[in-house]
Amino acid sequence: MSLRKYLSSRVFLGQMFLALLMVAIIGYFFMHWLTFTTDHGNEITVPNLSKLTEDQVEEKLDELDLDYVLLDSVDYRGDYPKYSVVLQDPLPGAKVKVGRKVYIKINSSGFSSVKVPDLIEKSYREAVPTLKALGLEEGSITYIPNLGKDVVLEMRYKGRNIKAGDRVLKSSKIDLVLGDGKASYEEGIINDNLETPIEELPNEQ
Repeated sequence: MSLRKYLSSRVFLGQMFLALLMVAIIGYFFMHWLTFTTDHGNEITVPNLSKLTEDQVEEKLDELDLDYVLLDSVDYRGDYPKYSVVLQDPLPGAKVKVGRKVYIKINSSGFSSVKVPDLIEKSYREAVPTLKALGLEEGSITYIPNLGKDVVLEMRYKGRNIKAGDRVLKSSKIDLVLGDGKASYEEGIINDNLETPIEELPNEQ
């Protein structure tokens, strides 16, 4: 029998059908075994742990057969209670297996203090990123007559002048006094002359 006739014979087609059937059966049982060993279909929805204390987190996750790991505390955030969850991984709503660990970060107890940077005679564009890098915020902006436009002349905190090296709490707003660039060169010279003490004339004998 030629190969062409054999491939078109009932014997070959029957063997091919049986082989495909065996592959399908093995694949079916393999998928069911895989589903069973990986607990597929028995997934748990991760709850929202935001603003919960560590004790509340433990109680809530125990009810769901989940565990947690406290990674670290983050810089104090005023919109969260002290020692409450600020970040979690996996996020709320994620599907996980029984016993999965949820990693959390909690809010610290309060703002830490930082030293005020030296912004005097720096430009406004330089000053703002410097403040943000230290965890400080830009407050109100005031302009006064000065030759330097948008140059920092004074720093203020809660209405009082502060200097470089003073300590304030993180997230504090630092008010900036800037030059308006409208003072003329002549005005600057006049002001300097006014500040120069006038020598006393000799008494007439």
